[in-house]
Amino acid sequence: MSPKPDVSEERINQILEAAINVFSRLGFNKARMDDIAEETNLSKGTLYLYFKSKDDLTTAIISKLFDSEFEKMIHSTYEGGSVSEHLMELTEDLIKNTQSLILLRPIVYEVYAASFRNKKIREVMKNYYGRYLDHVTPIIKQGIDQGEFQDNDPETAAIATAAIIEGTILLWIFDPDRVDLSRHIRQNIQIFLKGLSK
Repeated sequence: MSPKPDVSEERINQILEAAINVFSRLGFNKARMDDIAEETNLSKGTLYLYFKSKDDLTTAIISKLFDSEFEKMIHSTYEGGSVSEHLMELTEDLIKNTQSLILLRPIVYEVYAASFRNKKIREVMKNYYGRYLDHVTPIIKQGIDQGEFQDNDPETAAIATAAIIEGTILLWIFDPDRVDLSRHIRQNIQIFLKGLSK
């Protein structure tokens, strides 16, 4: 006999998808919990059993997005080649995942703003960046140890890659006509790796 599906998890995913649709259609500020309840065919009372506010929903959406992105990153297989090639493969994986940001653009802007006032959202983002740095720092150290990269502090170099990615996302939020998210992340990381290489 197969195990019963987790109805709560299915319902939470349903609510998160509905919230993404509503935020994308109406914008974060105009969207109401009533709109999300209507999108999910749930009563407002039932919706509040799962999420107490739009900020709670935003936190859950970002957590899910980051968790999915990180799982793909750490489980990606890499065989052979230089450390620079390895880092570019990781960058390509991240670029694939940033495509979902195009739909989430109204939410992403709000997440940056909300992270300054909402400790929960700030902790989610801090946790993700910490996991990213913990994953990338030893890769850069390997490049230094093997003589591929100049002798630098590996964590500082890892922070620079995160700053390039997040900075490009932020510029894209403000000016999507000028900033091509995928192309500029890719090219900026390539420029950085050339500067890091011996």
